[in-house]
Amino acid sequence: MKNVIELKNINKTYKEFKIENLSLNVKRGFVTGFIGANGAGKSTTIKLIMNLIKSDSGSISVFGKDYKSHEREIKQKIGFVFDENVFYERWNLKQIKRFISKAYKNWHDKTFYEYVELFELPLNLKIKNFSKGMKMKASLALALSHKAELIIMDEPMSGLDPVVRREILDILYDLMQDEQKTIFFSSHITTDLERIADYITFIHKGKLIFSEDVHSIAENYAIIKGETSLLDQDVEKELVGMRRTHTGFEGLTSNSQKARLLFGDSVLFERPSLDDIMYFTGKGTIHG
Repeated sequence: MKNVIELKNINKTYKEFKIENLSLNVKRGFVTGFIGANGAGKSTTIKLIMNLIKSDSGSISVFGKDYKSHEREIKQKIGFVFDENVFYERWNLKQIKRFISKAYKNWHDKTFYEYVELFELPLNLKIKNFSKGMKMKASLALALSHKAELIIMDEPMSGLDPVVRREILDILYDLMQDEQKTIFFSSHITTDLERIADYITFIHKGKLIFSEDVHSIAENYAIIKGETSLLDQDVEKELVGMRRTHTGFEGLTSNSQKARLLFGDSVLFERPSLDDIMYFTGKGTIHG
């Protein structure tokens, strides 16, 4: 099975927002970073993948199965790490482990206690006294202790300091040495995704912009900087978005090969960050 997650023509409409004809695949054995601005539909998409909400139309399969007939089987194989604490804060980690472990037939106490030791987590301290970083590590320890094949992470690094974030990324990197594991990782901290992701899925206003491997993104996208005298209607059509001032312009192309033929040596080409791609895609043409 090549794809762990498959969404086909998913639609979900709310009063002020909608997911529109969203189709995407998440490949087995890789880390897929999931990006988009606030309100782009990332959390809605994750809730759809987890069957926490229902789509208006389209189909979703996880591990090649649908939720209608195989929900329990599917969720046994998923480890979910939230942005916010979802634990009962008056319990300690040992009590939470005892409760959660009963839900999973493949729960492995030895693995759990190995992560507790690795993360230096106190077993008898109430969750309400955990720092945000400790809560995230506890979520990760619980998610990884039932032999989950798919780890879904919704903004797991929000509010964490760089040292803790790097530590968690190292754990995820080590986890991915098992080629049967798959991570679907939503984050606003795109530098973290640039460190670890094999694929990037980008949605904007409920629509898929691209879902590609990081090497293709690096080859296809480029930042172009040059003088405004170079701009005309045909040139501007080649740009995804552009910032224009009285001294020059800075724009994003999704076809760097064509742009190099068009501009030659008259402009400067730079490799864009994921932040650059989101910024120019969202803003269009900006006059400064």
